[in-house]
Amino acid sequence: MSHALLTELRELLGPAHVLTDGDLSAWERDWRKRYHGKALAVVRPGSTEEVAAVVQACGLHDVSIVPQGGNTGLVGGGVPDGSGRQVLLSLSRMNRVRGIDPANLTMTVDAGCILQQVQQAADDAGLLFPLSLAAEGSCTIGGNLSTNAGGTQVLRYGNARELCLGLEVVTAAGEVWEGLSGLRKDNTGYDLRDLFIGSEGTLGIITGATLKLYPRPVGRRTALAAAQGLEQAVALLELARRHLDAGLTGFEVMSAFSLHLVGKHFPQIPNPFPAAPWSILLELVASDDGQAQEALESVLGLALEQGLIDDAVVAESLAQSQALWHLRESISLAQSEEGLNIKHDISLPVSAIPAFVAQTDAALQARVPGVRLVNFGHLGDGNLHYNVQAPAGESAPAFLAAHEEAFNALVYDAVCRFGGSISAEHGIGALKREQLPQYKSPVALRLMRQVKSALDPLGRLNPRRVL
Repeated sequence: MSHALLTELRELLGPAHVLTDGDLSAWERDWRKRYHGKALAVVRPGSTEEVAAVVQACGLHDVSIVPQGGNTGLVGGGVPDGSGRQVLLSLSRMNRVRGIDPANLTMTVDAGCILQQVQQAADDAGLLFPLSLAAEGSCTIGGNLSTNAGGTQVLRYGNARELCLGLEVVTAAGEVWEGLSGLRKDNTGYDLRDLFIGSEGTLGIITGATLKLYPRPVGRRTALAAAQGLEQAVALLELARRHLDAGLTGFEVMSAFSLHLVGKHFPQIPNPFPAAPWSILLELVASDDGQAQEALESVLGLALEQGLIDDAVVAESLAQSQALWHLRESISLAQSEEGLNIKHDISLPVSAIPAFVAQTDAALQARVPGVRLVNFGHLGDGNLHYNVQAPAGESAPAFLAAHEEAFNALVYDAVCRFGGSISAEHGIGALKREQLPQYKSPVALRLMRQVKSALDPLGRLNPRRVL
């Protein structure tokens, strides 16, 4: 049966786009190198019609499909299992910008477009697509939407969901839903778009999207501030919101140890405040650079007077701004260089974050003395990357094997007590699938299963992910 399917797929796509031999690890292994599967084939369709034909062919042969974008996911949701019976469907060849409508402030793109490519196309048109992630040079729009990615500008512009007006989706039956509307108002029934966004390829395969654009900001300023604690960081956020309003586009927080790892593995990246317990990255947009700088300096001056921060620097050029963001965006790579770690992508009410961190840090240290906590993230929207590194000198794989399950339970129980979520922007995938029933209500899970059963009754799209 598999031989017949492979023959059919080669006829549909051409032999060069149906890969079965050689090193396929770029598709079969996840970015964190925690999941390594074996695909029946890696297929690379070049159009929506070809995606639909692949889905239909796999349906006839009762073969499941794992859709994949840039393979930058962090929860094991985009790689095949080890059975050798799943087709890995890569959307990397579908990378066209289909069109830009400046008057409507929209852009329509293929799902395989790299995020950076979309940002650049918007910029070339004098506009802004504000979704920004550390992996933007390799992640794709389809993957961003499938996981409802967040990033560093959610504070002003929202998650990927808020930046998408319409979708084109291939269903589990191989039909094409043409939903590429650029309308901001369309109250004609259930919002199918929102079903597919965040569903991690389990309900349909996103092949195209119509995205929101914004006027490109004329003035932009970035600053880095040093603070003694998260209480001060939260107070600074309140102050900045009062005085900067919607102009505040970024508010990132980084612990001393997270930046220590950056300095250790990337010593060429300057850190203005290496001794600060916490560093806070702020970004402001305004009508011009002068106004942005004046407003940011005014807020930081007030924060200094009130004792919320100890020091601050304001970037005076694009190069300086990029250097400050480079410091923040290098934390994940520095963690990877340090070794495997237990990742927690969590969200909490902003007001609860200082108490959550203090209590959970203490509980983890009591469980394993010397454990190292890599704590950073998007404080402005309540999203922390609360990661746990093995004690210095201890084997990272051995540490994960011994403690990951217990640490996950400890952290997630604390998140639940503080009214948070166990997944803010990375999704559930395979990594958190078993924990989800403990932290999601039975009613919510039943509704989710009913949706899955209605849209993919035979369970062929990304099986054993999320549910």
